Amino acid sequence: MNGAVLVAVAAAIGNMLQGWDNATIAGAVLYIKKEFKLESAPTIEGLIVAMSLIGATCITTCSGGISDWLGRRPMLIISSVLYFLSGLVMVWSPNVYILLLARLLDGFGIGLAVTLVPVYISETAPPEIRGLLNTLPQFTGSIGMFLSYCMVFGMSLSELPSWRLMLGVLSIPSLAYFGLTVFYLPESPRWLVSKGRMNEAKAVLQRLRGREDVAGEMALLVEGLGVGGETSIEEYIIGPANDDIEDEDISADKDRIKLYGPEAGQSWVARPVTGHGSSIGLASRHGSVVSQSAQRLVDPLVTLFGSIHEKVPEQGSTLFPHFGSMFSMGGNQARHEEWDEEGGATMEGEDYAADGPGNESDDNLHSPLISRQATSMDKDIVPNAHGSLSSLRHGSLMQSTTGEPVGSMGIGGGWQLAWKWTEKETPEGKKEGEFKRIYLHQETVPESRHGSVVSLPGGDVPADTEYVQAAALVSQSALYSSELVKQHPVGPAMVHPAETVKGPSWTDIFEPGVKHALFVGIGIQILQQFSGINGVLYYTPQILEQAGVGVLLSNLGLSSSSASLLISGITTLLMLPSIAVAMRLMDIAGRRSLLLNTLPVLIISLVVLVVASVVKMGSVVHASISTVSVVLYFCFFVMGFGPIPNILCAEIFPTRVRGICIAICALTFWICDIIVTYSLPLLLKSVGLAGIFGMYAVVCVISWVFVFLKVPETKGMPLEVITEFFAVGAKQIAATKDN
Repeated sequence: MNGAVLVAVAAAIGNMLQGWDNATIAGAVLYIKKEFKLESAPTIEGLIVAMSLIGATCITTCSGGISDWLGRRPMLIISSVLYFLSGLVMVWSPNVYILLLARLLDGFGIGLAVTLVPVYISETAPPEIRGLLNTLPQFTGSIGMFLSYCMVFGMSLSELPSWRLMLGVLSIPSLAYFGLTVFYLPESPRWLVSKGRMNEAKAVLQRLRGREDVAGEMALLVEGLGVGGETSIEEYIIGPANDDIEDEDISADKDRIKLYGPEAGQSWVARPVTGHGSSIGLASRHGSVVSQSAQRLVDPLVTLFGSIHEKVPEQGSTLFPHFGSMFSMGGNQARHEEWDEEGGATMEGEDYAADGPGNESDDNLHSPLISRQATSMDKDIVPNAHGSLSSLRHGSLMQSTTGEPVGSMGIGGGWQLAWKWTEKETPEGKKEGEFKRIYLHQETVPESRHGSVVSLPGGDVPADTEYVQAAALVSQSALYSSELVKQHPVGPAMVHPAETVKGPSWTDIFEPGVKHALFVGIGIQILQQFSGINGVLYYTPQILEQAGVGVLLSNLGLSSSSASLLISGITTLLMLPSIAVAMRLMDIAGRRSLLLNTLPVLIISLVVLVVASVVKMGSVVHASISTVSVVLYFCFFVMGFGPIPNILCAEIFPTRVRGICIAICALTFWICDIIVTYSLPLLLKSVGLAGIFGMYAVVCVISWVFVFLKVPETKGMPLEVITEFFAVGAKQIAATKDN
């Protein structure tokens, strides 16, 4: 995974430049207002600082749609160019108006980086470490702030500090960022697949994952192109093919799916469990993570996600340890010829060549991604070739008892991707087929079956039976077209990804699952901004001054400006170890757990600050208590509420509308940031410091309740599976309201 890690580090430099700029302008404005004589013009002074905020807000309104159109990488390149140009203009600024223009350009670069870097990292990172890598922007942003404070502090010690040089230094790291975005960062493989550029997407995935076989993930990316669609949750018992599991709830053999393993003679069968398989109300079964009374308030989606995480086997599956490489045994498994009796097509002897240089690349996909038509958008699709699963000939097959081929591959996070093709006879005697995609996830092992969220009714299966229990998300494949079946009945009609998606559409955000995800994303962004981070940052120098740090620094011969910069640098340095801890825990404890456990510390810290502001106490005691509270607030904020809202927003939207939805959430972030920043001085005059911190504490309480009731746990899950769960959860809520 070194490739994905290095790419994420390189992309996160965009956030380092944002942190660098935020810290630099905070120090440089002290000298800017002296040169331009702005002491009597606080509006212009505030505008110089806020112009980058305004620019970021403006660019965010269109960044999502453009990134869905042009790609993620070009937008990051544009961001680096804007950073570079703004630095040059700030060095040159002959007057305040040119400086405002430079700050606006800088805001454009910040807006693109803050919005798209989390999206880019989420789309390139493997599920197992996606949380860790998506915490990098927070880490690099804090590093940028610390380095900038150190630089500005050093310059402030000179007799004539140059604010132009302070601001212009930004061009140097931005030039390095430009080089990385142009020559090192690849395009997002998910975006490439959405445009039908399969060979490029495969090459990028091979580079990111450090292996040749990326068939499973390629198939997953194609399946993630759809928005909405009918999805059901089913249950399976998966065991050896010769292991008879006697249970009255297990459906007939004709519905079972046979799985072949990576070794010759090794196979298992997946047997659907009827009765509860179509029910989405997993929370109502025994073993639920919340009580029945609390369940009425908790979003069913939260319990749905929780039911997956609470019963993950600790030691992994002993039944199929190499389940993810089932396509590696093509030579050891028999070929199943003439599987499409209606079309008369056979897989034996067919040799459909891809176009040009992509031929070898597509041959090595070993996955049912596309049929014999070319993989390039530039080549016309052969009308009669939509329905072939011929690429399955390269790998081993999973076959149902009726002979239909089914493919299965690991897609990360313990999830498996499978397909099944079934045929039915209509009353008129015609055959109708369905091509279904299945996301499988092991729920429990025999030793821990008791209390499973999706355990079977009717008692235990003997402990010596070798089987696993799996939940399955079943829906129509993105590569299936019923219209093409009617036109060219050659197997389960599969279409080219370029035909599957015509481009992002604003109407797609009104899909129930997308609307539900937008509610979660917008809600958590609003609550983050009103949780008090800006107020605490504003008050920190005063807190540390009261603690005696200012006196100590003045005794060292530092001016008030230099002392303020050094205090801010120390504060930023305190954040780095906490962010490092968050990076470690993000994929272990999870996003939801970190929020639920760090928000109470924020509440306590703010309440203590309120008490310290109201109750009269000795100066030493007051300074000590306030300092400890501020430090705790900073440390726990950057562990949870700092990075997690952006991480969640980059995970919960479908590929097709991810750019648009991220832009909506980012726009909410910037608008709330402006409101909080400009309301702070007014609130200080009206309700005082104690009132401000009291309001922030109330918001943090509301945030905890919101997270508990509405925010699901997404750790370790492929992005496409997360969006499927949102679609299912939204439909369950709609069904509950109807009832």
